[in-house]
Amino acid sequence: MPQLNTSTWFIIIMTMLPALYLMMQLKLLNMKYYLPPSQKTPNTQVFNNPWQLKWTKIYLPHLQPPHS
Repeated sequence: MPQLNTSTWFIIIMTMLPALYLMMQLKLLNMKYYLPPSQKTPNTQVFNNPWQLKWTKIYLPHLQPPHS
């Protein structure tokens, strides 16, 4: 049974890697990159609520020390 000749594999693999790299770079050069859509500020309506006119804070009742 004849042996498989692997003496040229190293050269083939080492020349294939730059060739694949160059082919990918050429593919990427031909791609068209579209700009993202411009950011639009949403039209938000401000509603006047009575609780927005003043500062309020809800306090918990004071803790009472236990009576004995």
